[in-house]
Amino acid sequence: MPEVESYKQGTPCWADLSASDIEAAKEFYSQLFGWELDAMPAGPDTTYYMARLQGRYVAGMMQQMPDMASTGLPSYWASYLAVDNADEAAAKVAEAGGTLLYPVDDVENGSGRMFFAADPTGAQVGFWQAGSHIGSGLVDEPGAPVWSELQTSDVPQAIRFYEAVTGCTTETAPAGELSEYTNFMVDGKPVAGALKQPMGGVPSFWMIYFKVEDVDLAAARAAELGGQVHVPGFDVPGVGRLAVLTDANGAAFSIMAAESAGTQ
Repeated sequence: MPEVESYKQGTPCWADLSASDIEAAKEFYSQLFGWELDAMPAGPDTTYYMARLQGRYVAGMMQQMPDMASTGLPSYWASYLAVDNADEAAAKVAEAGGTLLYPVDDVENGSGRMFFAADPTGAQVGFWQAGSHIGSGLVDEPGAPVWSELQTSDVPQAIRFYEAVTGCTTETAPAGELSEYTNFMVDGKPVAGALKQPMGGVPSFWMIYFKVEDVDLAAARAAELGGQVHVPGFDVPGVGRLAVLTDANGAAFSIMAAESAGTQ
């Protein structure tokens, strides 16, 4: 079902953008995906924008904090994994080989509790305990999240961390042209993926995928809006057609169109 009412622990549930130019980001994604953006207060002089599609929130974005911008940190999409109890999950981070980057804290208005960590390979990830906000209320629809993927320097080391912190399981098998692709599993169903970082020199990170109806048209539109096409559309048998883009601020994300029933 595209509409989601809750997330099981270990499942990617939300993604948000830290943008060096929030106005450029708002324009880019509203034009590309048809998002409507609701402004929410998020502290002194800070506004968090909730992206709405078909009446449901699908992602978030905010202006990059000045202290982050001063270090040269680029714009980026952050992924969040659902947890039942943020404090219990955070307590497992260090023992599992990770680093707690931002301690457990309450989000305003009872939205939830969250923390940030880096896994042992350096990939940063958020953990979200739902309150009034469960995460993305719409998935697997054009303009909404469809997949999350860990691109890491060391897959075995990374997956041990996520298994320890969230209790998920993993399955590794060939996929398309890849000799190995790992699926994170929750209740026997794949919820996210992991693979050896395909681009040399790029730190480990979580890639967010958004669904589109036509990858090539969406990639061309992204370029018109000031983004860049880093990997043009390519087909993955049994999955669909994908492309890797950056937005007008340089934040990386991917788009995906499902394989049609007639594709062999």
